[in-house]
Amino acid sequence: MIDVLVKPGSKKGPLVEAVDAGLVVYLREKAHDGEANEALIRLLAKHFDVAKSQIEIVRGQKSHRKVVKIGGR
Repeated sequence: MIDVLVKPGSKKGPLVEAVDAGLVVYLREKAHDGEANEALIRLLAKHFDVAKSQIEIVRGQKSHRKVVKIGGR
């Protein structure tokens, strides 16, 4: 499981940066109606080269701080 800090509505995104505590993910999508969560799943799937079904938001559905499970990791 990976700790992820999501920055929705960022002009810097889409971008994934590794930090000591996990990942910082910049998304262009706003945190509205689950758009940012969907974009996060798409971006992480592409970043880790896995299917979107392999990405699961375990905690933090409505928070900028999330815990994400990627496949068997």
